[in-house]
Amino acid sequence: MSPTVVARWRSPGPYNRGMEDTFVPDAFEVPNSFAGPGFRLEPLGPEHNKRDHEAWMSSIPHIQSTPGFPDGSWPTSMSLERNHQDLVRHARDFEMRQGFTYTILDDPAVIGCVYIYPSDRAGHDAEVSSWVRESRAELDTVVWTALTEWIGNAWPFSDPYYAERR
Repeated sequence: MSPTVVARWRSPGPYNRGMEDTFVPDAFEVPNSFAGPGFRLEPLGPEHNKRDHEAWMSSIPHIQSTPGFPDGSWPTSMSLERNHQDLVRHARDFEMRQGFTYTILDDPAVIGCVYIYPSDRAGHDAEVSSWVRESRAELDTVVWTALTEWIGNAWPFSDPYYAERR
């Protein structure tokens, strides 16, 4: 089933919700990559720290205006070390199957991120958000379109929630 298209939802950070169980079934093989038109995904980890930090720090107002980040509370400026801590947390969530964050790459550049986490919204079993850096804003709808199809076809969700792009 394809994701429900919506205009508004919560931002991806800091994902403080308690997740005691895994987010996806044990039998589900979590994708380690995805190739889209003009970009590819791989799991976000500490090895992306410098490139990831530069990508979003250079694009804070742009990301805050991206559908799915409506309240402007993320991103906010942070140090490279604090970003590293966030990437370690995202990698741990991925390993524990509690949430899945991918870096969006146009090799070798980090041009954005995708977050797939449990939803607190009634009727939705996952929330997906994505952003691209301001200098690659033309890819936002391209990424959203490709990910909407990928998540609908390759993931075990019945009704994921992903903010619409226009």
